[in-house]
Amino acid sequence: MTLQDHLLRRIRAEGPLTVAAYMQDCLLHPELGYYTTRDPLGSAGDFTTAPEISQMFGELLGLSLAQAWLDRGSPTPFTLAELGPGRGTLMADILRATRGVPGFHDAAQVVLLEASPTLRAVQAETLSAYEPRWIDRLDELPKTPLFLVANEFFDALPIRQFLRDGDGWRERLVGAQDETLVFGLAERAAQPALAHRLEDTRDGDLVELCEAGTAILDEVCTRIATQGGAALCVDYGDWRSLGDTLQALRKHTHSEVLQTPGQADLTAHVDFEALATSIAAAGCRFTRLTTQGVFLERLGITDRARALAARMDDAGVETLIAAHRRLTHPEEMGNLFKVLGIYAGDTLPPPGLDA
Repeated sequence: MTLQDHLLRRIRAEGPLTVAAYMQDCLLHPELGYYTTRDPLGSAGDFTTAPEISQMFGELLGLSLAQAWLDRGSPTPFTLAELGPGRGTLMADILRATRGVPGFHDAAQVVLLEASPTLRAVQAETLSAYEPRWIDRLDELPKTPLFLVANEFFDALPIRQFLRDGDGWRERLVGAQDETLVFGLAERAAQPALAHRLEDTRDGDLVELCEAGTAILDEVCTRIATQGGAALCVDYGDWRSLGDTLQALRKHTHSEVLQTPGQADLTAHVDFEALATSIAAAGCRFTRLTTQGVFLERLGITDRARALAARMDDAGVETLIAAHRRLTHPEEMGNLFKVLGIYAGDTLPPPGLDA
């Protein structure tokens, strides 16, 4: 059975699915889901993330978290966590960059939130020297100060989509037409969670809502507010979502969202305003939303690139220059990706970010 067969059977039995339910099955169905059946990263996969482009990205995030740990009095023990760690490359770079920070590694317990058995196996190999612990839910985090990173995690969480209709909303649904998956709309209804969006939208505008993201942040921020710590969230999106940003990516090329369920990555732009609202509601503070390029430059990526280049041949330098540009240039990842920091009210924001 293919995932499309499964989805068609489910729709016939239960009725049309929300976009969130469709995404959940596409990405995490236990036998047929995208993340549960493959390693999607790199040139042989479907997409490439910043840690796979250059070690500099993870090194600088690691030093930001390490300085945040020092600024809080070097608490011992503490949890060094990552949400959706991919191949473990980012965490490996964080740990390599911080090995010279006195006491940091001795105090750290590496914890990874990962739903994919395939990627857990890759992470275990990448991080074998650090004895990481995997969790399925955030309430399994140790009750110690939490220093956390989430890179391209929130964009892969299931979203719901709503079309403005007067002073109400019609939810976008996934249904079936013969043997084909098709989009449709539910009946008009009020959506209290979108009441504030009546001010900046017009009839026909589409707005996305990521309930899973706000629930996850509630747990993260409750830990930071009560136990201490800090977090870095890096993703693509903007302060407020507007329009259809759901996309499918297969073999580094965009494809139709409903065309090959389970065979393509599904993501949507992150609504950072919604994340910030959840952060504040959970008792933490959030930094100013900062572009990835500016964040990395503040942390010294150009100086780090120069240091690395001094030990490379000409071909290596060319690759390094291309990686630096891709990570920081406004026309590449530099402006598309944003960074939001989380911290407790009586502490400093993570380095590289402003309060």
